[in-house]
Amino acid sequence: MDKFNYEANGYNKAEVNKFVNDVIAETEGIIKKYQEQKKEIESLKDKLNHYEQLENTLKQSLINAEKTGDNIKQLAREEADSIIKDAKHNASRIVNESLLKAEKIENQADVLERNVKIFKRKLKIIVEQQMAVVDEIETLDLYEK
Repeated sequence: MDKFNYEANGYNKAEVNKFVNDVIAETEGIIKKYQEQKKEIESLKDKLNHYEQLENTLKQSLINAEKTGDNIKQLAREEADSIIKDAKHNASRIVNESLLKAEKIENQADVLERNVKIFKRKLKIIVEQQMAVVDEIETLDLYEK
């Protein structure tokens, strides 16, 4: 072997030991990688089985959906006709209720607008009164000095 130096008692022990340690480390790395890949393969197999089951379930669901499609269409037409009939029947009631609610909201808006105007007037009076007090205090300060 060209890799190891030859000494009096055989190959250089340090070189041989280093080589053996390197081989062990590399072998352990290979084993670890193999185990990880084995786990990944098992995981992928499980996922594949799961997806195959899903595929079969979906296929069966599609078959069932196709079988019942015509019945569903007929029921949907009947339901739609019933909904349209009910909607026509209730339309005027809904419009009337909406108009009443709109009128009520308009009345509330008017009341709020009046209250805001009153509040502004009262606030203006209070501010004017406070300004008069400030003016009076300034006058008193001038006389006291």
